[in-house]
Amino acid sequence: MKAMVKWVDGAMFVGESGSGHSVVMDGPEDHGGRNMSFRPMEMLLLGVGGCSNYDVISILKKSRQQVTDCKVEIKAERADAVPAVFTKMHLHFIVTGRALKESQVKRAVQLSAEKYCSASIMLEAAGVEISHDYEMHEA
Repeated sequence: MKAMVKWVDGAMFVGESGSGHSVVMDGPEDHGGRNMSFRPMEMLLLGVGGCSNYDVISILKKSRQQVTDCKVEIKAERADAVPAVFTKMHLHFIVTGRALKESQVKRAVQLSAEKYCSASIMLEAAGVEISHDYEMHEA
């Protein structure tokens, strides 16, 4: 896996993935940025959310659950000192579908957290305290 990040101006950068997709990152105005896009640490949170949500959807579909929507809300805390690393992270899944089995949703979230989500497992190994929960809604 490869990526490249190029400085544009001030605190703005363009990242390009090995698959050829680009994203702009920017900093706040008080740090030389123009506040026009994601912060790098926000991108990290989005990566964890995308990785874990992908797992949950994949596991639920393989178990023949009729999922119509799934989102994950992520809340994180950072250290007060430099480096301002993440210290805690909570992922709250909101799963909507028809006749969902709670045991299957619980299992999907647990498997993502413990076995499949490379992003969250990597952060947890680095000392970030990560918790998960879910709620279910009928479509």
